[in-house]
Amino acid sequence: MKRFILERSKKDFYTSHSGLALIGLGINYYSDLPGKARKAFPLAKGVSGIGLDDVVRSYVGMLSLGQSDYEAVTNKKDDTYFKQSLGIRKVPSAETLRQRLDDVAVGLRPLVDAAAVDFIRNSKALITKLDTGHIPLDCDVFPMDNSQTKKEGVSRTYSGTDGYAPIAAYLGREGWCLELELREGKQHSQCEFIPYLERVLKKARTLTSEKLLVRLDSAHDALETRATLAEHEKVSYIIKWNPRNEDQAEWASQIFTKGTVTSPRPGKRVGILRVHIRQEYQGKTYRFQRVMRAVERTSDKRGQLLLKPDIEVEAWWTTLDLPDEKVIRLYEDHATSEQFHSEIKSDMDMERLPSGKFATNALILTLAGLVYNILRFIGQLGLVGDRSPLRHPAKRRRIKTVIQELMYLAARLVTTGRRLKIVFSRHCPAFEAFGAVYNRLACG
Repeated sequence: MKRFILERSKKDFYTSHSGLALIGLGINYYSDLPGKARKAFPLAKGVSGIGLDDVVRSYVGMLSLGQSDYEAVTNKKDDTYFKQSLGIRKVPSAETLRQRLDDVAVGLRPLVDAAAVDFIRNSKALITKLDTGHIPLDCDVFPMDNSQTKKEGVSRTYSGTDGYAPIAAYLGREGWCLELELREGKQHSQCEFIPYLERVLKKARTLTSEKLLVRLDSAHDALETRATLAEHEKVSYIIKWNPRNEDQAEWASQIFTKGTVTSPRPGKRVGILRVHIRQEYQGKTYRFQRVMRAVERTSDKRGQLLLKPDIEVEAWWTTLDLPDEKVIRLYEDHATSEQFHSEIKSDMDMERLPSGKFATNALILTLAGLVYNILRFIGQLGLVGDRSPLRHPAKRRRIKTVIQELMYLAARLVTTGRRLKIVFSRHCPAFEAFGAVYNRLACG
């Protein structure tokens, strides 16, 4: 094999992240965030400096490349393409980026939060229904390990590590992020959940008038949660039952006595029963229904007999008038939201947040939610279907795949007169996908 001769070009018109052009269109054409940020936090008269709009654009560009640490912006200072693609006049230093985000964290976060939903609406993103006709709305808390740090708000999470426990809401089968709220690690999932749920439902209604299916895990099994959802029109729910101090053995006996019992294999039987329960909340009586399932195993799948029967009881609160097995399958699909958490934490490098201040980290996580939506849109448009450079078919691509296939795409920036060109390799497999996304974002 011949050895290569390594040389550094005298020109700086090469880029390994041509996908920033797509991010630039997304943040500037389908979001008013840069303009609103500059207007809300203007520079003092007579002061020359970097506007907050350039600070926001710079950090959004970094997040879209999976870089969350402030120091990463230093490598972008002399990057012509980074500035041109995002519409940046001047790239801030790492110190300026840190200081400005700290200064505006509390006031800027609501603008970013609104921009995440505005992007979904303005881009006319596809929001796919379930086969029941409902649009899923999944809310869930997940841990972020920030152990061995002294960051504000870091405390013991339910997973047993020190960190944060943010809550996220995803709409549609694509997993559009409606709100990503940072919480202290020790905060219980149900604490301040009702105001969060009301905000999320309101945002969902600005995007679709279709009926919604809210899916929650057992941490949100509370009477106030079910009563709140019951007051909303065209909103159904499935909430995992939290048995707390209830006698599961007694419930299992009732399920096998009164319910439908099947035996999928020797040594295993499954019973399903739907029960109706009346409860009062704030002077009003509600009638709830719960799908319950008991599984009894007297032998394992290899036929080995157990010393005593293994009995497991699970249940789900629901308003759906569907077969019990269907309700259970619909809730099992709620586990997909765990993948969305993983994409934000791992693919976008958001596990360990960069600031020591809670308010700044809350802002950064909200910015990550906006960038997540833009990357999700790029992936759905460019990497799903016939134009996709990938071989295996899929209904949704991971954020990591979007970053690898479209964001980190080598190209050359060419200036001809007053026009700019992005020139790709003649064998670039993602050229058609990139062009399709760019033209869609540029033309609306």
